[in-house]
Amino acid sequence: MKKKILSKAIGVLLFVMVLMTGLAGSPAHAEPSNYKFDFGNGEVEQGYIGVSAGDKYNKKTRYGFNTPENMADVPASGEGEESDAVQFLKFGTKSDNTFNVDLPEGLYEVKVTLGNTARASIAAEGVYQVMNMTGNGASDTFQIPVTDGQLNLLVTEGKVGTNFTLSALEINKLSRHPETNRTIYIGGDSTVCNYYPLDSSVQTGWGQLLPEFVDTEEFQVRNMATGGQFARGFRDDGQLEAILKYIKPGDYFILQFGINDTAAKNNTTEEQFKEIMRDMVHQVEAKGATVILSTPQGKAMDFNEEGIHTSVNRWYRHSIIAVAEEENVPLVDLNVLSSAYFTSIGQEATIQHYMPDTLHLNRKGGTELARIVAEELERQGFDGFVEEEEKDVD
Repeated sequence: MKKKILSKAIGVLLFVMVLMTGLAGSPAHAEPSNYKFDFGNGEVEQGYIGVSAGDKYNKKTRYGFNTPENMADVPASGEGEESDAVQFLKFGTKSDNTFNVDLPEGLYEVKVTLGNTARASIAAEGVYQVMNMTGNGASDTFQIPVTDGQLNLLVTEGKVGTNFTLSALEINKLSRHPETNRTIYIGGDSTVCNYYPLDSSVQTGWGQLLPEFVDTEEFQVRNMATGGQFARGFRDDGQLEAILKYIKPGDYFILQFGINDTAAKNNTTEEQFKEIMRDMVHQVEAKGATVILSTPQGKAMDFNEEGIHTSVNRWYRHSIIAVAEEENVPLVDLNVLSSAYFTSIGQEATIQHYMPDTLHLNRKGGTELARIVAEELERQGFDGFVEEEEKDVD
């Protein structure tokens, strides 16, 4: 108990020091712009502010939980600031069970580190920010503009039935202008989405590796794809909503669906799929951004007797091409482009790009498909992609 009290006191002292630094040369009552929070009821890591589940927001501290009665302190299996966490007992993107932090207007970079969890997403300002983080201690970073003086954040689905926990949170101000950098948004399924840890996962989606081929001084990449998702679900269940909240002229939105849309359980005819894709094109274009459609790659075993890899009749590809033509939007025919690459290396080498299920990509495969997407967009005249970069994927 003495350690906990001492750690709390140190955390408060650090907060006061940050506050005083922020006040120097600033108007009275100015909020700090940088924070490091360590959640849970264990010892507070040096350099962090300790926050327990019962710490309610108040105007003096400028941070705390909106409804602490819906929070719980829980252990976590990491070390340091990752050794404990808080659990969100009430959740949902529109939930008021948020962790609130007063912040001056501006653009912020937020790093979240989860506690013990199987699959959880991050929401803030009423929409998703990071999708389906998996594994204990998973970490990710996102940009967010703050315009109303307060960040409101929580951990949510994910997967219902799993624990939604938060171990640590870092907030750093990037700019006093509350607008995200130019952004490449990505929508898609398990062949596109992120897997954790981001820098070392065996399985990847090509969207996870696309930042390796993007000029990160020009663009950030926000991959909103999720495993098992299909076009209607992406449009209606919150992922498109999050993109529409922030997307702006100069941004790109790469949209790839079709694999799960053909599954009987998702009850989507090809004509319905086509119109849902068209609707998403229209909604994003209304924000002034550029939509790019992509077709899904095939399976590792899609070789014919002549040794040619082809899957042109799979997964509603023809309807994706039709929407691109009818709406005059750019197309990355990844289905055909990836097949050409796989044909060039042969079936045995192609298998080395896939997980054992022969559909999902490993890190080598995700890197190659990301390269193909980036090179095709660069060929079509899109800016922001790394030119002629050789990637070592062996």
